[in-house]
Amino acid sequence: MSEYLALVACGAPLAARVHEVAEAAQDSGWRVRVVATASALNWVDAGEVQRVTGHAPLVEQRRPGEPKRFPTPGHVVVCPATFNSVNKLASGIMDNYAAGLVCEALASGTPITVVPMVSDALWGHPAFEPHLAVLRGAGVTFVDPQTGRRDDPRPTDAGTGEAIAAAFDPAWAVPTRPA
Repeated sequence: MSEYLALVACGAPLAARVHEVAEAAQDSGWRVRVVATASALNWVDAGEVQRVTGHAPLVEQRRPGEPKRFPTPGHVVVCPATFNSVNKLASGIMDNYAAGLVCEALASGTPITVVPMVSDALWGHPAFEPHLAVLRGAGVTFVDPQTGRRDDPRPTDAGTGEAIAAAFDPAWAVPTRPA
């Protein structure tokens, strides 16, 4: 299994802590590359990601003829995953680099951990629970951003994203690296 962990950040307040998740993953033996959606860049501290990982966050696909920027990951962590991203991933929509990387991981059976940061205002949408079920059925592990509980994610109260991000333990999102 690859020693690389792809850490995907989507546009929610928890993305401000992505460099800390990367650091915790590296402390667990992973080589980390951060991939961010364009919306996540509103929160991600690119300088801190560069300092921690040695690489700027990746946002766009590589250009034709440009070499791959890192090997196939042994694990993908999506932290945070938004309502939009969860729905896209379950539907196989690859309209940006981050979604493409995760969809490819789903198709190939690469282990995936998802930390959904979705408010109670959206959690009850009729498409959301079935999409969580699709991802569960594909073997995705979910982590609740409020408690660190695995496979029992809960909605966040609307307007509490910054407080949840501040209380989040980055180690919750880090998978054990196989020997």
